[in-house]
Amino acid sequence: MAWYSKGQSLIEILVGMGVAAVLLPAIFTAVMATREGRVAANQNLQSAALVREMHEAVRSVRARGWTQFAVNGVFHPQVISNQWQLALGSEVVDGLTRSIQIADDGSDQSSKKVTLTAGTLIEDIYLTRYLDNLIFTQTLQSEFDFGTKMGTITTNTTGGEITLGAGGYGDWCNPNLNLGSLDLPKNGVANAISAIIGRAFAGTGENASGVSFANIQIADADPPTASVLGTYDGYKTNGIFGESDYAYLATDNNSKEVEIINLTAQPYTEAGWFNTPFSSANATSVYVSGNRGFVTAGIFLYVFDLSSKSGSRPLVGFPHLLLGTGTSIVVNGNYAFVSISGSSIEMQIIDISNPWSIFQIGYADVNGQDGKRVFVNSTATRVYLATNASASLPEFFVIDTTSKSGSRPTLGTYDANGMNPKDLAVVTGNKALLVGTGGEEYQVLDITNEAAPVRCGGLNLDTGVNGIASVLEPDGDAFSYIISGDSGSEFKIIEGGPGGRYTSSGTYTSASFNPGYSTSFNRLSFSGSIPADTDLKAQIAVSTDCQNFSYIGPDGTSGTFYSTIGGAFPIGLNTGSCFRYQLFLSTTTPSATPVFNDITVNYSP
Repeated sequence: MAWYSKGQSLIEILVGMGVAAVLLPAIFTAVMATREGRVAANQNLQSAALVREMHEAVRSVRARGWTQFAVNGVFHPQVISNQWQLALGSEVVDGLTRSIQIADDGSDQSSKKVTLTAGTLIEDIYLTRYLDNLIFTQTLQSEFDFGTKMGTITTNTTGGEITLGAGGYGDWCNPNLNLGSLDLPKNGVANAISAIIGRAFAGTGENASGVSFANIQIADADPPTASVLGTYDGYKTNGIFGESDYAYLATDNNSKEVEIINLTAQPYTEAGWFNTPFSSANATSVYVSGNRGFVTAGIFLYVFDLSSKSGSRPLVGFPHLLLGTGTSIVVNGNYAFVSISGSSIEMQIIDISNPWSIFQIGYADVNGQDGKRVFVNSTATRVYLATNASASLPEFFVIDTTSKSGSRPTLGTYDANGMNPKDLAVVTGNKALLVGTGGEEYQVLDITNEAAPVRCGGLNLDTGVNGIASVLEPDGDAFSYIISGDSGSEFKIIEGGPGGRYTSSGTYTSASFNPGYSTSFNRLSFSGSIPADTDLKAQIAVSTDCQNFSYIGPDGTSGTFYSTIGGAFPIGLNTGSCFRYQLFLSTTTPSATPVFNDITVNYSP
């Protein structure tokens, strides 16, 4: 078996050599890889340590100020006087090159991109000049009011905003006298007015120089125009009630206190009249409801028959003795509401359900002054009363007439601030219009909160306002018509409404913001709402002299615009002393407007 044993050993040797040939290279490779990996790991650890050190150095330098970061370049950290500093250029540490590269991040000059490199390890960080960054913001109506508005308005619906201004119909709280006016015939001072859709009726009561009555046509145009269709003369007119075919004049004629004028043919003629019995007092006001007429003359309220308009019209029932002189009357359903002068009671409620037997059912005692005018809402649950001026008490009253009986409570009051009221009207949008002489002669009151009516707009008319009437047209246009002491333009049209229709476009230019030193304006953001069919965009301007401003968009040209998101100021065009912004608002539907709510600007020295 010797030969077999020797052969087996040889085979084993050969096999072992083959295995070794296979394994040894792998083992060698693994050993070498381990050695190289250990080196690479050591390098990575060293690189990470160097990057952490650069992190510390950068943040330490930044914490002391922004000056080091104002100039882009490549730097390396070093300690000088126990403080980290950034030295120019890169450096080699233990065979590893490290550097700190400062560059713009592409947004603004208040932010920098810092690239930290150590060997093959690269890390980007972003720094912001947070220590002296400041904020300029505008969000309140009082702040927006300093800007220039062209076709835009500022409101305070949700704390302050900018919207498109009035288009098809206006805003009662922003009245103006530029819509239309008319010089009535002759030279009298207009003293009485009423209106229906497409018509206004005016008369003269203060002297004999004017016409007794003028029928004014209001053309449904944009803007509306007024023209005199015809006139009637012969009396002083103290009150007017107008219909399409007839006008009823409360006059100074003691045999015809009410004149009924036929408007169906020219020239206008007297159709009929009513003579008040038992009194020679002038008629002060007249109202028509169905086939009944109501007139106040002196201390009496009369009801007369209007089943026909011709000839002398008969008295219905007996005159009702008022508590004082009736100055105005409004009839709603079964009740007549009369303002009273010369009495401690300024308003009376008369039950007229049986015109043959009318009687007082309720009243209001407000301020001891003469009652001038009443206005009654459509449901007769509210009476709005104006009185003569008081030195210490309000002149406008909201009275609860939900119940008609007894003393009616006052819900809210308003002081006319020096105006002596002569007339009033309540219009759309929970607004009341109070007119008179002295002070601000045309005042608009927001009566949404009945307990606390507040002024929301007004006009000064030095000639005074003697009367007012209002209409709401089927297309939604709302107007007030006033008669003033302006003998050359007595009749004036004022556009109103809830402000629900907007002009097609408008701009807003802010006032200048001047921080008081040369400034880098960095970023802006603003918010607003843009309903369908509307648009809102902005441009900005930075000036070195605070006089000349060129408005640009995000690309630095006048042809681009910021959206409601905002963005960065164009680098190179953002340094100066003053800042402004300009808004562009537009709509293709008159019922919607974009809304600008606020702007915030980040800036720094």
